Amino acid sequence: MTKEVDKIMEQIEKDDIRFVRLQFVDINGKEQNVSIPPSADMDELFTNGTLFDGSSIAGFVDINDSDLIIKPDISTYSRLPWRADDSAVCRFICDIHTPDGKPFPGDPRSRLKKALADIGKKGLKYNIGPEPEFFIVDIDNEGYPMPYDDAGYFDVEPKDKGPDFRGEITFNLQELGFEVEASHHEVGPGQNEIAFKFDDALKTADAVMTFKTAIKAIVANMAAFDELDYRVTFMPKPFFGVNGSGMHCHQSLFKDGYNLFLDPDSETGLSQDALYFIGGLLEHAPALTAITNPIVNSYKRLVPGYEAPVYRAYGLKNRSALVRVPAARGKATRIEYRAPDPACNPYLAFTAMLAAGMDGIKNKIDPGEPTEINIYNLTEKEREERGIRLLPASLWEAYHAFEENQVMMDALGEHISEKFLESKYQEWDDYRVQVFGYEQRRYLDI
Repeated sequence: MTKEVDKIMEQIEKDDIRFVRLQFVDINGKEQNVSIPPSADMDELFTNGTLFDGSSIAGFVDINDSDLIIKPDISTYSRLPWRADDSAVCRFICDIHTPDGKPFPGDPRSRLKKALADIGKKGLKYNIGPEPEFFIVDIDNEGYPMPYDDAGYFDVEPKDKGPDFRGEITFNLQELGFEVEASHHEVGPGQNEIAFKFDDALKTADAVMTFKTAIKAIVANMAAFDELDYRVTFMPKPFFGVNGSGMHCHQSLFKDGYNLFLDPDSETGLSQDALYFIGGLLEHAPALTAITNPIVNSYKRLVPGYEAPVYRAYGLKNRSALVRVPAARGKATRIEYRAPDPACNPYLAFTAMLAAGMDGIKNKIDPGEPTEINIYNLTEKEREERGIRLLPASLWEAYHAFEENQVMMDALGEHISEKFLESKYQEWDDYRVQVFGYEQRRYLDI
C-alpha cells in the first residue's frame, strides 16, 4: 500500500490539490462526502480508513451504534476539472466498514462488490452500460422549473440550446476518464443524453454517480457565469405531457473474455443463457422495479404513450418492450433493460438486475417467444392473450412486490432491504396525504 500511496501523493502534489473529497452514497443513492486537506498520514487513511457518524446517513445505522469507517478506494482518484485551480479538489470513491474492519452490510457499493465477487468465483464478469437522460431547466420568476429550450430528438442549433453545455460536459467527463461515445438532444424539450462506454458493473456504478455530480456542477458553473438560473435534474418525470428521463441499461456476461450471451449458431444470435437471463428479468420485474424506479415520481414516467416500457415482454430491436435485444452481435451482444430511471441508486439497481438475471439462468426461466409488434397498439385483451403483464403502476405496488420477492430481498441483504422498505413506506405515506393543485382545480366545486 505504501508504494501506491506514495504514487497518489505525488499526483496530489502535481495537481496542486487543496482538498481531498471522500465520497460515498446513502441507501437512496444520494451522494455524501467529507473533505479533508492532504496530509502526511494518508497511508493510514487508505489502510484503515477513518471514523464517521453513520447515524446521520439515510439507511445506515441508529444513533446508539453510530460509528462506521469510511475507507477510500485508491484506484478511484480523480481531480475534479470544474473546480478552479486555486481551490483544486480531488475525490476518492469510498467503501464503508464496521469498526471491526468488515464491510458494512448497509453500504450499497459493498453490496454490489459482493454480488460481483460471488459470480467471479464462477469466472463470470458482469458488464453494464447505462444511458442516463437528464433535463436542463430554467427557473421562472415564481420559482417553478421549465425546460430551457423547446427542441426535440437530435435537433440542432438554434432550436437546440444545449451544444455548448454538452460540449463542456463532454470535455470535463473525458478529463475524469470517461469514454464518451455520443451526446445529443433527447425527445423532450430541455432533455439531453450523453452516452459513455460499457464497462464492469462496479466501475460503471461509480461512473454514474460521478456523471450526475459532474453534470450538475458544470451546468451550474456555466449558468452562473452567464448570470442564468439553469440547473440539471435527473427527476424521471419533471413535466406533464412530455417524455420522462430513463436510464436504459445494456448488460452482458463474460467468461474468459467470451460473451456468454452470444450464440452465432442460433437463429437470433442469442445463447440459451441470454434467454434465461431475460426470463429472470421479466419474472422478477415487479420487485425489481422498486429498486430501478425508486421514487413516487418514477411512476409518472412508467405509463404508456411516452416511449417508457410498461409491459413485461422482450423483443429483438422492439423499443416498446421492457427488454430489448439490440442488433449488434459478437462481443457487443447485449440485453437492454429499459425500465430504470436515473433516480435509482446504481449500486443497488445493478445488484438487483444481476440477481434477477442469474436466477433466470439458475432456474432456467423461459422468457417465451419475442414480441415484435408495437405493444402500445395492442388492446388489453390482446395483451392478455399473449401473456404480457404490466409493471407496477405505483411505488406502493412496487415495494409490496419487492417485500414478497425473496430473490430480490436476498440480493440486497437484510439490512438494506429493511431500511429501503422503511424509507419507501414513509415516502408513500408522505405523498398520499398531499393535496395537489390538480385536485383542487378538478374537485373544488363538488
